[in-house]
Amino acid sequence: MKNYISTFVFLFCCTLGIAQQTPAADQQNSILILGATAHIGDGTVLENSAIGLRDGKIIEVATADAIQNEYSKTIDATGQHLYPGFIAANSTVGMVEVDAVRATNDLNEIGEYLPHIRTIIAYNAESKVVESLRPNGILSAQIVPTRGVISGSSSVVKLDAWNWEDAALVTDEGLHINWPRVYTSNRRRGPSSAIKYNQKSYEEKIKSLSGFLKESMAYNQVQSKTKHLPFAAMSNAFVGSQTVYLHANGQREIVDGIQFLKEHQIKKIVLVGGNEAHLVTDYLKKHDIPVIVSRPHRLPTQEDQDIKLPFKMAKILMDAGLLITVDVSGRMERMNTRNLPFYAGSFAAYGVPKETAVQMISLNAAKIIGVADRLGSLTVGKDATLFLSLGDALDMRTNQLTHAFVEGRALSLETHQTELWKRYMEKYSRK
Repeated sequence: MKNYISTFVFLFCCTLGIAQQTPAADQQNSILILGATAHIGDGTVLENSAIGLRDGKIIEVATADAIQNEYSKTIDATGQHLYPGFIAANSTVGMVEVDAVRATNDLNEIGEYLPHIRTIIAYNAESKVVESLRPNGILSAQIVPTRGVISGSSSVVKLDAWNWEDAALVTDEGLHINWPRVYTSNRRRGPSSAIKYNQKSYEEKIKSLSGFLKESMAYNQVQSKTKHLPFAAMSNAFVGSQTVYLHANGQREIVDGIQFLKEHQIKKIVLVGGNEAHLVTDYLKKHDIPVIVSRPHRLPTQEDQDIKLPFKMAKILMDAGLLITVDVSGRMERMNTRNLPFYAGSFAAYGVPKETAVQMISLNAAKIIGVADRLGSLTVGKDATLFLSLGDALDMRTNQLTHAFVEGRALSLETHQTELWKRYMEKYSRK
């Protein structure tokens, strides 16, 4: 019986390795995309646009009557909408293929303090989940570690590549800290035991983290003959060349976490989650903390909160002057990452201007994760990572891509799902 199970798992894992179609070839000819309504990504719109691509870069952004360059190929995009490629922040796509198959799961690492763990080397560029994101315009992603107190470093990848080396845009751009919770819940045991106050445990965990950071700081201030990988991996966070992502949700946890990191000389901080960030907007603004805000398609965290608060959160934080993008993590996150544009669309339905909602998942995301020099907007000199849609890309009813490009490479929008759809549409159309 064990042999049969082992054989099944082996064959199943082998099928995962051939999930994705061959990555697109490098751009050979210059391309002009003509006539589309261009959503630049910075909040502006250019009607009847002319966007030129050459050698994987955007070389022209103009109106159709002001073209200055000659091109080998023209795409008539009249009536369509052109967007910069959307960016999924705080994602684990490519890290797990099937949760129940341990061999495909690279999220679980042993230990609490793991700043030396790098997600980029575990990223699976051939994941079927990665393949499923592109038809919705998600062309880049930040791949983050999970678990532990310090989970490790995240990297930014393009979602069309042969392997992790080809996929990498920026490696080890951020370090992720999961702040302890002062309140914990165990809803399986009934409402009376749902919320538990853990002040002692909370303080002990903070003390332990403080000890690790102090030891790391001391290690990096001297030339030690003995190599200590976790301590050495903290050096970039201390000097400010690496962003520290603070994963915290409660009001107290957010304030305590930011104050703690500031006291330990951490210079660049981004808040992830922030379910109660609306209660501390002045504090976040004072310390210039960007927020990767939780997706709107969830329930409030407290019983006395407005049931629509998750949908209103982006508007509240934006009105406070904060830089925000959308957090795609949560239950079934890898499968739901494809819904990123529709999360932004939901925020738009609750007060965020439509072009600002586009900016949230394009230029804002690029700024927060440190790739705004290459991605996030239709700007001359940036990577030609963009897509054309027949309609509004933030509306699941009209987001129908006709073309997508990563660094000027024309992508196939076929996936395992579209192939199955075509197969069974043909089957039932025969009746």
